[in-house]
Amino acid sequence: MCAFDKDKGPGRLMTKGLTLILVGHINFILGAIVHGNVLRHISKPSHQITTEYTTANIISVTSGLLSIATGIIAILVSRNLHVLKLQIGLLIGSFLNALLSAACCVGLLLAIGLTVAHDGQGLMQGCNDTEVPINARSPVSAQCPFDTTRIYDTTLSLWIPSAVLAAVEVGLSVWCFVVGLTLRGLAPCSNSYIKEQLEEEAQTSRNTADIGFSTQGQSLIGQRLNPDA
Repeated sequence: MCAFDKDKGPGRLMTKGLTLILVGHINFILGAIVHGNVLRHISKPSHQITTEYTTANIISVTSGLLSIATGIIAILVSRNLHVLKLQIGLLIGSFLNALLSAACCVGLLLAIGLTVAHDGQGLMQGCNDTEVPINARSPVSAQCPFDTTRIYDTTLSLWIPSAVLAAVEVGLSVWCFVVGLTLRGLAPCSNSYIKEQLEEEAQTSRNTADIGFSTQGQSLIGQRLNPDA
């Protein structure tokens, strides 16, 4: 689980980062579509905020944005494995994104369950209520300030893939978090020697650079002392 190949690992990390960015964008767009086409009408005219509104918009959109940020950090780490600040950023970003994406997935599943169980009554909060309970499965007699055509099917068809994408975000974020633990040599990945290898390579590159600068400086000094040479 904590194995990280120094040769193939950066490529895999970059792939996971690109996937996180793609999934985050799609999840963000799905949440925006649900909000713009359906759920923004729920608070009218009585300004009632339902559970579905909160879970599908605030958590989903935030999770999508954080997934994009985590994917960008993962790509940067894949190109700069020995940079401490990027390693810490990957640890923090992937950990927070895993928690938020898990909360998003659970919240969306809860919203889907409540919507199915109550025949979408929460989606009809903006309609004029009568003595007959209004539900989204048969909104023919409802007086609503928005188009109720297929509101139930449309919302569920967007929430279900959004929940699946949130689960994918959790898996990718956990993988990136494990990579961050491995790069830093932290438990439970403290037995990996990748941290020592990266530190040795960084030290070797610095020493090589110092030797190169020193040799170049000596040659310049020699040319000034012996201009005829």
